[in-house]
Amino acid sequence: MKYLFIDSATTNLVVAIIKDGKIAYMYNNNDGHDTSSKMMPVLAEAFERVGLKPQDIDKIFVVNGPGSFTGIRVGLTVAKTMAYALNIPIVPVSALEVMASGGAGSALINARRGYVFAGSYDDNLNVLYPDSYVLMNDKLNKPYISYDSFDFETVKPNIDILKVIKKHVEDQPINPHFLKPNYLKMTEAEENLKNHDREN
Repeated sequence: MKYLFIDSATTNLVVAIIKDGKIAYMYNNNDGHDTSSKMMPVLAEAFERVGLKPQDIDKIFVVNGPGSFTGIRVGLTVAKTMAYALNIPIVPVSALEVMASGGAGSALINARRGYVFAGSYDDNLNVLYPDSYVLMNDKLNKPYISYDSFDFETVKPNIDILKVIKKHVEDQPINPHFLKPNYLKMTEAEENLKNHDREN
C-alpha cells in the first residue's frame, strides 16, 4: 500500500510518502510562513524521488487542524483536490496528535493572544485530553498537559508518521467535499462580526 501524508497546520511542513509500511520519502522542515509556496515543489520532489505518480497513492492522510488558518487551508486544498480528482480515499488527522506521536504525549500550539491549542495522547495515541482551545494560564489546571511540549512554531517536532498512520489506516474515509478544517476557534473575521453584532 502507498500512502501520502500532508501536514501544513503550523510553520513546520511535513510531506511523506509511505510505501509498504516504510517511509519512502519525508520532508519535515520549519519553513516559517512560506508553506504555500513550498507545498507543490515538495510534493513534486516526493513523487519524483519515490518514482510514483499521484494516481498511484492508495490513501491520503491530511492534518485538518488545529493550527494556522492559512496553513490548514493549504494542506487541505491540495489533499482534497487530489482525493477528488483521482478518486483516492482521504482521512483527516489532528495536528496535536501528530506532534504527540514522537513520544511527547501532550502537545501545544501557540494560538496567539494568550491562547493555545492543547491536546494529550497516550503511547498508542488514544486521547487523554481532547484537542482544545484554552487560555495559556488555564491549561495549568488541565490534566495531562505539560509545559515541556509547548511549541511556539519555532522548532521541528519529533514525530512518528508510521504510528499515526497505523492508528488511522482503518478509519472510514471522508468525502472530500465534506472534509472541513478543525480550527477549534472562530476566525478573526468571525470574531469581528460577532463583536460587531454585540455592539449593535
